[in-house]
Amino acid sequence: MAWADQKTADQAPGRTMAQQAVKTSEQWNTTNHAKHEVLKQTFTSGSQVTSACISCHSEAEAQFHQTIHWTWNAGKNEKGVQMGKSAYSLNNFCISANNEQDKGCLSCHPGWGNKTESTNCLVCHGSKEINWEESFEDFNVFVEESESDPEMKELASEIQSEIQLAVQSVTLPTRQNCGSCHFYGGGGDGVKHGDLDSSMSKPNKALDVHMGTDGQNFDCVRCHTTSQHNISGRMYTTPAFQHRKSLIEDDLTSKITCESCHSSTPHNTGSKANDHTDKVACQSCHIPTFARVNPTKMSWDWSTSGKTKDGKPYKTKGAYGKEDYLSIKGTMRWEKNLKPEYFWFNGSIQSLTAKDPIDPSGVVALSYPLGNRNDENSRIYPFKVHQGVQPYDKVHKTLLTPLLSGPKGYWSTLDWQVALSNGAKSLDLPFSGEFDFVKTTFVYPTTHMVAPKDNVVACSECHIRGDEGRMANLAGFYMPGRNSAGLIDTLGWLLIIGSLVGVSLHGIGRIFTNGNKKK
Repeated sequence: MAWADQKTADQAPGRTMAQQAVKTSEQWNTTNHAKHEVLKQTFTSGSQVTSACISCHSEAEAQFHQTIHWTWNAGKNEKGVQMGKSAYSLNNFCISANNEQDKGCLSCHPGWGNKTESTNCLVCHGSKEINWEESFEDFNVFVEESESDPEMKELASEIQSEIQLAVQSVTLPTRQNCGSCHFYGGGGDGVKHGDLDSSMSKPNKALDVHMGTDGQNFDCVRCHTTSQHNISGRMYTTPAFQHRKSLIEDDLTSKITCESCHSSTPHNTGSKANDHTDKVACQSCHIPTFARVNPTKMSWDWSTSGKTKDGKPYKTKGAYGKEDYLSIKGTMRWEKNLKPEYFWFNGSIQSLTAKDPIDPSGVVALSYPLGNRNDENSRIYPFKVHQGVQPYDKVHKTLLTPLLSGPKGYWSTLDWQVALSNGAKSLDLPFSGEFDFVKTTFVYPTTHMVAPKDNVVACSECHIRGDEGRMANLAGFYMPGRNSAGLIDTLGWLLIIGSLVGVSLHGIGRIFTNGNKKK
């Protein structure tokens, strides 16, 4: 048997299958965008770039404008309330996008210059970094001044060359494209997702076996496959996937699940690990910790904001060089190399909205995973749980949506009454004028930073008694090593003791028998 065949025979079938699914990693193109005349024109604005793109890709913008990446609208929940950043969804970071009226949030909207009229295709498809707003502004100024100053004409020409080069440098979305927003969501590197931060731009395989540049070197779209610009993996009111199918069962299936490439029995035949896949998500074993390189924000207390020194806002830094207090944001706690928390999860997240009543006497679960052990689609899944303290309406008993950026936003005024009033108006919501702060939690599924097989979670980390076990918070079912089972445990110990006694008596008998034979 050839060495390559022997290697395939020795490794787990799930890995062999995955290698078949992605055996061709080389990307190929059917066009060179630098040769298209429409991309050689003089560009003076972002909308001209979009027009050039859709002159060939005629349906792309119309398709994209129907996706959640553009609309920030996730449809209605079971109560008929509109979900999404542009609607009534909330979190316990920057809380709300205020119907896209909080312009600070629009820095991650894929339009030109924080506007939503025209799509900036190159946010996702550009491979050259460029400050578009500054480049267009400088070019137009230099062109205008070139009538009186010839040197300005040369500068304008240089800037236009950079613009054209960026327009022509078209690619499939890379980690840098996706990460420009998703690594920095919530206002900074690693703030929201503990498994997504700038360390994932060029990770090694010790950090992520799939995306490691010294390993498989996958880009995000390798798993987050796309149909008409709808990118798989998003979960709001519906699961990210409906069926757990492998590519062998359906070669057109989305690759968003582990089973897509590795199957539901990825380990060697007879391996006990294969008996777990109907109840335990692959991520629970293969992502032992998150935020392994950069820290992630684990709590944000808005109630402490507004303090000043000498009449001016200030900030301080704590562990890992991260800001732990800002006058405009309050107190924050950062941590790294964290064990996830575990919940039953069927792929859907239940989220509160700005219209939902709350009970402020306890901790408000702003979002939480749906699922239970009796649901065939549920698995034990790892999560980051972010703790928050945020404002709520004392009369209406609803969470509030402060306007943060802009001249009337909290970051400018440090005035909660003004910020909360304007935030309520942006969403056409009532505000009594009476507010206080309430503790909240918000969950994020942990699905990146997949560790090498040598670093998976050990069996003893789950199958152990006491609070040290990873599954200590999951109740209602028996787990060997974690739970006692009364009569079953007693019978088991009796069997063990009986076996030991039997073996001992047999050994003693053999000693006496051999002694008698010698005599």
